[in-house]
Amino acid sequence: MARSHFTLAALATAAVADLDVVKTAPFGSISGGEFSSALLTGRDGKHWIIRVPRQSRAESEQSADLVALRALSAGVRARLPFAVTSFAGQAPVEGTRAIVYEFVYGEKVALDQMDASLAASVGRAVAAIHALPTSFVSDAGLPVASSVECLRATLSITDRAAATGLVPAMLLERWEKATDDHLLWQFQPTVINGALTADSLLSSNGSVCGVLGWHELRVGDPARDLFWLLGSQAENVPEAAFEAYTTARGGSDRQLLHRAMLYAELEIARWLLHGTETRDTEVVDDAVAMLHGLVDRVQSDVMNPIGPPTMPVPTVSEVEALLDSTERRAGTA
Repeated sequence: MARSHFTLAALATAAVADLDVVKTAPFGSISGGEFSSALLTGRDGKHWIIRVPRQSRAESEQSADLVALRALSAGVRARLPFAVTSFAGQAPVEGTRAIVYEFVYGEKVALDQMDASLAASVGRAVAAIHALPTSFVSDAGLPVASSVECLRATLSITDRAAATGLVPAMLLERWEKATDDHLLWQFQPTVINGALTADSLLSSNGSVCGVLGWHELRVGDPARDLFWLLGSQAENVPEAAFEAYTTARGGSDRQLLHRAMLYAELEIARWLLHGTETRDTEVVDDAVAMLHGLVDRVQSDVMNPIGPPTMPVPTVSEVEALLDSTERRAGTA
């Protein structure tokens, strides 16, 4: 249920010792979304965010985020060229908990408004995450996947999507060729954010200054943190991001861009599976339409199974917006 920012402010004072809130305001969505949130101003001028999950999935995400934030020690954070929030305190509330975080300053990044300069900063920011030592992830008990396990996870998505009988044969063949290409999967797993999208980023003066949402922190395929950039309609944006990333990382992963293309296409398969698993015919119909649209876009690339992004692909933000609308419909049902 939604909670007023005044109620959230009261919870924050219970969660954080000596927190003296002098101002509070709603933060994010008031009527929808997975969290009730408020922006708080302390007497010392410092800002905080408090969030209370509205549903079980949000609660699980919040718990995973806390584990990741605790794993990101001061030493690890010192290696990053941007800010990451810190856990400040928690308080029980109606079977769940309110969490208070330090506020991270910066402006939201919109993929459709990103220019090449900011995209390059994104590439460098992602490269910094991927350069972190993997040991702190395994020490925290977070998931660690080999390249073979990343391939198996991808095969699981394609097999489940194929089992629906709704994926065009051309796409299934295209994806099968990509998963059969052993060179594509010869990469060194790195630390990844795992849930990175444009919504995860904050910018200041044209550069990334903060990264939010660490609930999928793990060791895995670095392409998972980059595929969403292929949703940009400006050709120079993904190019600038990948070039900056490759320069920072040394360019050892030559198939990075190709796996990113595959992951971008498989977002539609995930959307289809979401629809079939929830038995939402509207979602299924939309996913099928998106798959046929993808067929039209890749027709000219039939001879190259998975190649550089020479045509537009579905954006992650589009899929997330559809998921949000589905959740709102479910909440009102």
